[in-house]
Amino acid sequence: MTDGDGMEEQFSYDLAQARVAVIVNPGSGRQDGDAIAMRIRDRLEARVAAFEIRRVARGADLPAAAGEALAAGSDLVVAIGGDGTQAAIASVLAGTDAVMAVVPGGTFNYFSRDLGIGQSVDEALAVLDRPALRRIDTGEINGMLFLNNVSFGAYPEILKRREDIYRRWGRSRLAAYWSAVVAMWNLRHPIRLTLRAEGKEHHFTTALAFVARSAYQLENFGLDGAADVRAGRLAVLVARARYPWPLVRSALRLALGNSARYQDFDLVSAEEMEIEALPRHEYIAHDGEKCWMDSPFRIRVRAGALRVLVPAADGGPDRE
Repeated sequence: MTDGDGMEEQFSYDLAQARVAVIVNPGSGRQDGDAIAMRIRDRLEARVAAFEIRRVARGADLPAAAGEALAAGSDLVVAIGGDGTQAAIASVLAGTDAVMAVVPGGTFNYFSRDLGIGQSVDEALAVLDRPALRRIDTGEINGMLFLNNVSFGAYPEILKRREDIYRRWGRSRLAAYWSAVVAMWNLRHPIRLTLRAEGKEHHFTTALAFVARSAYQLENFGLDGAADVRAGRLAVLVARARYPWPLVRSALRLALGNSARYQDFDLVSAEEMEIEALPRHEYIAHDGEKCWMDSPFRIRVRAGALRVLVPAADGGPDRE
């Protein structure tokens, strides 16, 4: 949530009153989730009103674990993992008075980087020494919360390829980038989209489209739309490429930091929109995860829906 100058407000947060639940999936991510949980326990247990660690066996159990923590009285939930883990836990905390603390443990960790937390466990633990509270906007598609982006077309295929490559060669950014090239090269059929927003209708035939809520991610890839996101809007970027080779060229330009809207992508921004897709039954990606969903897709900003801990900034408001 932003103030009139487009800057997010922060407030001090008293850890001494917090009832903390740490949620960890030991088998996910690049790092040892149990070891990170022990470090958090050593850092927090003596400083808070209550402390517990909740372990889940698989990612699908994360929302239930977050709900059980809230029902047991926890008001600060520490989420260890990548963007998919963070989104799963945030989907339960959004719209409640509970606060979320983010400890990155994935490959790219766009959400924690967008919050200014960084992408290392040490940086996240430092936030707990001097935390500030911030209300942030989230995205929603057909009732499902997302933090960074939702995409159609090539990117869900990239995730499928990436899982296979991770199993064979291990998790790394190089493996992730290679999976993108392989998926785009094997893409055969574009999708047709009709986007309705603010009384206008837009028609696209494309290999890739994504709805962004992360200004950091857009800037990291040299794309337009970060200012729209910071103003509380969604940024929809639609690749002008319809087939693999032009999309591979666009990806190479992105990697070199040379992408430009007029060359590679069309941009539409709005606080809410509807997207119809053909084929209607689409495989979509959301915060690094994937699922099947039927069009039309009704997408909106949930303003100030999530309360998160971020690094304290000097000179800000001192209470909410």
